Amino acid sequence: MTPASGPPAASSLSAARRARELTATVGGPAVDVLVVGLGATGAGVALDAAARGLSVAAIDAHDLAFGTSRFSSKLIHGGLRYLASAQLDVAHESAVERGVLMERTAPHLVAAQPFVLPLTPLVSRAQAALARAGFHAGDTLRLAARTARATLPPPRRLSAVETRHLAPVVRGDGLRGGLLSWDGRLTDDARLVTAVARTAAARGARILTRVRALTLTGTGARVRDELTGEEGEIRARAVINATGVWAGGLVEGIRIRPSRGTHLVLRPDCLGPLPAGLHIPIPGESNRFVLVLPQDDGRVYVGLTDEPVDGGIPDVPEVPESDIGFLLDVLGSVLDAPVRRDDVVGAFAGLRPLLDTGGSTGPAPRTADISRRHAVLTSPDGVVTVVGGKLTTYRRMAQDAVDTAVRERRLPAGRSVTASLPLVGAAAPRTLAALPAPRRLVRRYGTEAPAVHALGLRDERLREPVLPSYPATGAELLWALRHEGALDTADLLDRRTRIGLVPADRARARETVRELLAEVTELT
Repeated sequence: MTPASGPPAASSLSAARRARELTATVGGPAVDVLVVGLGATGAGVALDAAARGLSVAAIDAHDLAFGTSRFSSKLIHGGLRYLASAQLDVAHESAVERGVLMERTAPHLVAAQPFVLPLTPLVSRAQAALARAGFHAGDTLRLAARTARATLPPPRRLSAVETRHLAPVVRGDGLRGGLLSWDGRLTDDARLVTAVARTAAARGARILTRVRALTLTGTGARVRDELTGEEGEIRARAVINATGVWAGGLVEGIRIRPSRGTHLVLRPDCLGPLPAGLHIPIPGESNRFVLVLPQDDGRVYVGLTDEPVDGGIPDVPEVPESDIGFLLDVLGSVLDAPVRRDDVVGAFAGLRPLLDTGGSTGPAPRTADISRRHAVLTSPDGVVTVVGGKLTTYRRMAQDAVDTAVRERRLPAGRSVTASLPLVGAAAPRTLAALPAPRRLVRRYGTEAPAVHALGLRDERLREPVLPSYPATGAELLWALRHEGALDTADLLDRRTRIGLVPADRARARETVRELLAEVTELT
């Protein structure tokens, strides 16, 4: 594997580039493909189409990864859960896409993560045997997907001593041991979207944030620049709607059943050292777990719920106290000392865009039971909509959507090449390990880490963390403004870094970020 090709300027997103490309796009010549939505799937569509040589404009009413794509578990799943519900095709597709990310397209962002399922008295021997069989079936999926054993080690049984070593926070009384398994951990879901969008930009795609689609047809969209209020038309030979839970608001006949997935945010000292994540079985469920997910920034996420959402779709979902209480109760079932409500310093919720097939006349199924298969639908006037799925399979969803648009609109394009196309920052593990930059930066920026690090070396003000309790530096914020399309304080705090997941940290960092924005504006 070699780093993504093209000069750095080709992949750099900035306010100046947005302004130039927006002017050229609105009211200009028709593009081959207009993509609406710049979450993981929409950015993936833009990359897939651009990599086939098509001209592309991709718009979003907000920012890159503004919606569901920044509120995931930060995991790249191998499909184990789908095996348990007999969705074999979904499970295999997930395992294949996990291998693509870990070994080819984003090894700097996705790495192997160990998980321990502690065998406490609440886990019966029959449940333990079922879980163990499931983990070994998951390893068979890895083999079928041709993911190397060196990339994902095999599952195995742990002794009680080994379990406590990997998960010291687990209660020792009655502990029979544990089950060790592995999956893909994403450094940051919003960073993945940013990398995909920038790779698309390097291939010529116009990535236009703060541009809202007011109406869609099969030949374009009426849009509004959310920064100026100006409206205009973007003409296109094909239009792909990749707006997730909001898809039905732009195309008639699309019915979504959103499901809320909530995570808690804990400080690192709350649970102590965590060499591995935790799978905690949910009482009464055969194949659902609460996950404890240690992060590179020191925080710990605990999730997740799977609750249906009725009514309107908010831009940013609120987290109800019932979700917090549920997660704390399940977490407390295995801990030496319970986590209190006051220990929860933040919480976030994402809305999964599950497709409502409307095929049953009986009671609606739980959202936990609805298939995670994705679907590509074409409206009577030719708008292609891609819905369903999950973060892990964003690339395959994008490929299928572009395949449909190419076929139905007779666009001059060949097959998808994104399964072997490294994203910005990607390189072989040996290359990444030799980079002269802090490991934390390498895991976030890959081959661009030395350039980010150099900004701090040249300016002492940019070298220091924005907050004493969080590792992101001023250099990273400046890099986001110059190269990653960040336009305002919220972009920096909530998506280019994850400072904003803890409201108290967000409030403390806001003034520092505003000062940096003012300095950059003066310089440019």
